[in-house]
Amino acid sequence: MSDYVWQKSSYSHEGSNCVYVAAPAHHTIALRESDEPDVILTITPATLGTFIRAAKAGTFDGLTEER
Repeated sequence: MSDYVWQKSSYSHEGSNCVYVAAPAHHTIALRESDEPDVILTITPATLGTFIRAAKAGTFDGLTEER
């Protein structure tokens, strides 16, 4: 994890709830949030693109967090 060069999303404001992204290897993207920096999601650029398009289309609008 220390080898990653993290960049904060330009949509994240100062403080908490920030999203960070890194590209540790070819065809790999790593994502983490400021609240839990040790939890890292690794994804391919193609899969991330599919997720972003689905989010923009409202696919996940009806989901709620269960605890």
